[in-house]
Amino acid sequence: MISRLVIFGATGDLTARFLLEGIASLQAAGELPDGFSLTGVSREDWDDDRFRKWAAAQLDRFAGDQPEQVRQSVVAAVRYRAADVTDPAAVAAAVAGDGPVAVYLALPPAVFPATVKALRDARLPEGSRIVLEKPFGEDLASAVALNLLLAEVLPEQAIFRVDHFLAMTTVQNILSSRLANRILESVWNSSHIDLVDIVWEESLALEGRAVYYDGVGALKDMVQNHLLQVLCLVAMEPPVSLDERDLRDRKVDVLRSIRPLTDDDVVRRSRRARYLAGRIGDTDIPAYVDEPGVDQARQTETFAEVELKLDNWRWSGTTFRIRAAKAIGGGRREVAVHFREVPQLPAAMHGESNVLRFGLEPESLHLELTAVTDRLGVLSPLTLTTELLPPSLPAYGQLLLNVLSHDASLSIRGDEAEESWRVVAPVLDAWARDIVPMDSYPAGSQGPAN
Repeated sequence: MISRLVIFGATGDLTARFLLEGIASLQAAGELPDGFSLTGVSREDWDDDRFRKWAAAQLDRFAGDQPEQVRQSVVAAVRYRAADVTDPAAVAAAVAGDGPVAVYLALPPAVFPATVKALRDARLPEGSRIVLEKPFGEDLASAVALNLLLAEVLPEQAIFRVDHFLAMTTVQNILSSRLANRILESVWNSSHIDLVDIVWEESLALEGRAVYYDGVGALKDMVQNHLLQVLCLVAMEPPVSLDERDLRDRKVDVLRSIRPLTDDDVVRRSRRARYLAGRIGDTDIPAYVDEPGVDQARQTETFAEVELKLDNWRWSGTTFRIRAAKAIGGGRREVAVHFREVPQLPAAMHGESNVLRFGLEPESLHLELTAVTDRLGVLSPLTLTTELLPPSLPAYGQLLLNVLSHDASLSIRGDEAEESWRVVAPVLDAWARDIVPMDSYPAGSQGPAN
């Protein structure tokens, strides 16, 4: 197991909210190797003491449920180096040390190529790993170029294109629920399933992240990586095993089967919008275009929806609808599997189709049935619900454990990243040409009107 972790972009939001919490969870679970060290690298002119104070404050804020002794031990393991992460000499100095190192690029995608080139020149020790956050590249061409560049640095098995959605308990339960339950797998096809909704709606607005978000938007930020990965787990064929090769092969099969979208398809089967001024809870939210740092000329969307069809034996005839949005009131975060109606009901009997809902956050499982109530022929809905136990590790804790222990099953292979861009490329192109109008919705609402 690797004992050295270096985070480039260590003073950013990702480290503050998730990476430090993940490391603390590993420390609490006894999963960190002996002699573990964390080096934070960023442009800020800080020293070890200031970075440790900052890290301690973030752990108190985002990992306050961990014992104080655990948080203190994490802080004691960190040090800091001020450096330009695109400068080869500075990068070489930052990763220098004994034995292999895991280098985590918690950086904007635009910086990845220059940083990877610097890592190539640094000649990482054998057994090292590179971890890249989403989105992987900015479009299909940049993803292909970045894959070629990474191949010059380390073998594919040492490249971790991480997606924390794959480490979420409920996301993993989508696959396990199918494979371990004959009653589900036997109806898991287009003969029985009409529509699959994959939805991630956030009540959060921009929250000061314009530097990143305004250059990306909902389609790139959520649909291209996170939600397409969820689609893969819903739609994939049962793998021979759950090791990295078999699992990734089946996911790539799904992405390759997604029918390419024409301009007419994009017009009919996609929507984009951004939020107007509104209110969420007790907070007044300004319109997206009035948020600090937003460039209105970019036409960045905060709501993205696209309907996809899969051209394969299992799913021909089923619609997969993916939606991601910000500033939504009481937003849904779920995978909703809508079964087809029964072929025939007796006269005067009417019922709703069944729905199986995997709640992504909070993690839950709901099965909506139709049941007879007080008299024959009168049907009413019945919902069976279970709340799932909290995971032993948070998503980023699991991802970091996989990186340190060299388990690539929850990372994304290079061809998988490219296929994801192929799926959304026609939408991005059509939206850039404004053939789909930009809709709007008040912050705190349920999104744009249908």
